[in-house]
Amino acid sequence: MVTKLNSFRPERFNSVQENWFLYLLECKNGAYYAGITNDLEARFAAHLTGKGARYTRANPPVKMLANKPYANRSTASMAEAQLKKLPRHKKLAYFEGEA
Repeated sequence: MVTKLNSFRPERFNSVQENWFLYLLECKNGAYYAGITNDLEARFAAHLTGKGARYTRANPPVKMLANKPYANRSTASMAEAQLKKLPRHKKLAYFEGEA
């Protein structure tokens, strides 16, 4: 089957706006773990059950310290990269807009 270019409607795929979140966890060993997701509750549950990131399987999270919404995955990923470059003492301030 051949799809005509003029029959493709990208607005159909953009009609559902997803929010993405940058989040910061405190792990059992005292370290911080940062990540992004479009479902905070499900991602935190995955980390708790050992089905999240490799790091949090070895160092389970104790609590979610902060989260911040972003319009799309791209901006959330860029924010995650910026956050991971910061020293530990500035990571929480990042969520308060002070870093």
